[in-house]
Amino acid sequence: MDFRISDYLARIGQTPAAPSPGALRALQAAQLAAIPFENIDPFLGILPDLDDRAIWRKLVIRRRGGYCLELNALFGTALRALGYDAVPVLGRVRMGAPRGSMRAHLAHVVRFGATRYLADVGFGGPAPEAPLEIGAAFAQPDRLGRFRLRGDGETGETVLERDTPEGWFALYGFDGVEATEADRIAANFFCARFPASPFPNHLMLNRVTASGRSSLLDLKLTTPEGRRTIAGEADLARVLAGEFTLDGAELAPRLWARFLASDAA
Repeated sequence: MDFRISDYLARIGQTPAAPSPGALRALQAAQLAAIPFENIDPFLGILPDLDDRAIWRKLVIRRRGGYCLELNALFGTALRALGYDAVPVLGRVRMGAPRGSMRAHLAHVVRFGATRYLADVGFGGPAPEAPLEIGAAFAQPDRLGRFRLRGDGETGETVLERDTPEGWFALYGFDGVEATEADRIAANFFCARFPASPFPNHLMLNRVTASGRSSLLDLKLTTPEGRRTIAGEADLARVLAGEFTLDGAELAPRLWARFLASDAA
């Protein structure tokens, strides 16, 4: 494949380091900041190409973002190239529900001897910036909030939860079974094509910044400074470039046409 660890590290602004929990934290934070979560392709009716070369060209050469099946695929390849013991797993998104949907969210379990961490650069929502230790009996503070991983005896899953004013909020659960290529292909088709999936129906972008997290849901922009509605195509282009480091001039016209078509339907 086209993967070159030096080019990947340059893309996220990092230098090589021996595998360690601290180095893993730095890598995860760096990719979250440099490569945004975005579902532009599914929103425009395009099935993301999960071929390794296609992901490399899109995320590194063309400097786009992607959703979990792309972002964590690139991250996992980088981890293994750097010498990490990283296993891909698929989780079931819960977002507050007692049980999740199908296994469709890609993440990684990274092992350092007997200690395991959940490493994830692709959730695109209220997830942590740093990897979380699996099996820890305590809540784990993060720059973006407080999180915990708890066992769910009914489903056999480990559930990632975020501390909120209303209590612990379940984000997703995973069973630790290694995800295969066939699993990822099926999850990709489900996420991009299933009519009830959010990805073909809503534009969603997310990037972790020095001051917190910026997100766009359709035309509603939320940043650490506040919330507002995108005013038009030119405004969307500026936001794509400024908040999400994307080529707004190329992407905004296509996205704006999609919004206009939806309004006309």
